[in-house]
Amino acid sequence: MKTTPFPYNYIAIEGNIGAGKTTLCQMLQKQYDCRLVLEQFADNPFLPYFYENPERHAFSVELFFMTERHKQMQENLSQGNLFQDLIISDYIFLKTLLFARKNLPAEEYRLFQRLFHILNTNFRKPDLLVFLHRSVPNLLKNIKARGREYEQEIAPDYLQDIQDTYFEYFRTEQSIPILIIDVEELNFLSNKEHYKMILEAMQEKYQPGMHHISFVR
Repeated sequence: MKTTPFPYNYIAIEGNIGAGKTTLCQMLQKQYDCRLVLEQFADNPFLPYFYENPERHAFSVELFFMTERHKQMQENLSQGNLFQDLIISDYIFLKTLLFARKNLPAEEYRLFQRLFHILNTNFRKPDLLVFLHRSVPNLLKNIKARGREYEQEIAPDYLQDIQDTYFEYFRTEQSIPILIIDVEELNFLSNKEHYKMILEAMQEKYQPGMHHISFVR
């Protein structure tokens, strides 16, 4: 395995829909030959129906996501291998609860929350959580450009609610470092300098709590 410059064994890259988290993870995997854990969202058969009728299909879509994420975490984040290789993931398991809080009515959320805490007992948190931040108009632009049909009707208010839910969690999480990188003006896929700037930010050692970096071109 290639030598990595990160002072972390397990890095999770998070962000809103269309932020570019999976793209960044794939770039890191290609450069460092690390273990890559990508969310298999395309396998969720309820997702297109959820975007058409959220109230009817929210519980099904969230339950499917939770069980699939749990399976992936069990396969890739066992304690026996967590300290041997660099692991890059494009989600944290807690994402399951954050989206459920936004999408489910109160009674269903209480039930979902109980199931989540049962499944979450053995998962270690990432050594570093990176959140790629983009404005809602920028997210919508990216969503349109990648052309997934079932995503094209996502409302700006929904994306803003998701953004707000993440930041509510960040303000309460004090056990791990959270690095918020403003990538509004960055095109790290096409611009090597932009990609390098993100890498250098991730190479720093951060204390637990929230940290924010903004790059201006």
